[in-house]
Amino acid sequence: MNAACRGAAAALAIVGAVASSGALAQTEIHWWHAMAGALGDRVGDLAKRFNASQKEYKVVPVFKGSYDETLAAGIAAFRAKSPPHILQVYEVGTATMMAAKGAIRPVHEVMAGAGKGWNPAEYVPAVASYYTDHHGKMLSLPFNSSTPVFFYNKDVFKKAGIEAPPKTWRDVQEAAQKAKAAGAACGFTTGWQSWVMLENMSAWHNQEFATRSNGFEGFDAKLAFNTLMLVRHISLLSSWAKGELFTYGGRRNEPEAKFFNGECAMLTSSSAAYANIKKNAKFEFGVAKLPYYEEETGAPYNTIIGGASLWVMAGKKPAEYKGVARFFEFLSSPVVAAEWHQETGYLPITNAAYLATQKSGFYDKHPGTDISVQQMNSKKPTKFSKGVRLGNFVQIRGIIDEELEAVWAGKKAPKDALDEAVKRGNEQLRRFEQANKSAK
Repeated sequence: MNAACRGAAAALAIVGAVASSGALAQTEIHWWHAMAGALGDRVGDLAKRFNASQKEYKVVPVFKGSYDETLAAGIAAFRAKSPPHILQVYEVGTATMMAAKGAIRPVHEVMAGAGKGWNPAEYVPAVASYYTDHHGKMLSLPFNSSTPVFFYNKDVFKKAGIEAPPKTWRDVQEAAQKAKAAGAACGFTTGWQSWVMLENMSAWHNQEFATRSNGFEGFDAKLAFNTLMLVRHISLLSSWAKGELFTYGGRRNEPEAKFFNGECAMLTSSSAAYANIKKNAKFEFGVAKLPYYEEETGAPYNTIIGGASLWVMAGKKPAEYKGVARFFEFLSSPVVAAEWHQETGYLPITNAAYLATQKSGFYDKHPGTDISVQQMNSKKPTKFSKGVRLGNFVQIRGIIDEELEAVWAGKKAPKDALDEAVKRGNEQLRRFEQANKSAK
């Protein structure tokens, strides 16, 4: 090798060493999430945008499966002393994460430790309050928060002579009958039946779902959703199922396909279904507020959130927590939060994101996309309408699903099913309480 070549090789080596040193200096932040498909792509885009905006940190998103699988993976990783920095956990896992004090680092501590001028008051109260402790300190960062809304097929409504979306559940019955008469295969279906038909129906009518302020005041809560109103409501749906006005399509979001493929004329499901429905529906559709029972005093009140938040795991280095704080600041910025809201149908997590979306004319161009916000902010949340925070809630929802499925199949009376769901669910609550006595 001649002198010129040796000089070039040395120069390349120096450049490589500098580049390698720079790469090593970049702190990686691992983010485990449960967003598949198009939502997973958007999560990846968020990480790319943040990584391109600065050079100190690199967020690495990793899809870990369903919400159940992601939570299980996070718990297993903590026990193995190798957790990610950020774990996405759905709202029914909130009590579990709160009880796991040694496994998490509260968001308010992470932000304070990074010296960020962070103000929790900037977040939409109805969303942020779910993820705060009894001192009002935020434990996790709201990310993909949703609430149930009412979707309806405008083309079917026009054909059936239905002039406006139903306001009450009696109106839904009349609309379902007319839609069926006009040729619709199915009048009404619902996604996430426990969340929509029991949890949100209770909040929407300011009725107790569980004692101790729906679990917010302690692990010694008891289920109380076998109320007269909900027995009547499930009885109404049961009669619709027998008359083929209501079609059951699955426990999660599977029923949404029955709506966007034109089979069912009406659907209640997550506001986040908007993007998928818009992508797949070959008809004009509308979005309206959840129906209610006008005979219930003061109704409607407000709906409650679903979706998930981002929890910071314990055991990381200070420099890594600074990276997490910077990423959370990025996610909460008005532009990024507004875009996430507009692209996905999830609620805006900050007041600034909502105002930015409003000022941009997005709600005028896409009617109905602000229904979720209107429902959440329709009234100041009461102790019965601010949410449900219960231990072993994943198992409890499974029990509720089983009991409701028995009703739809005509195997159980609605009251018997709700009574049994309360009984079986309370057994789960006592197990959680016993296992987490020290966490109270």
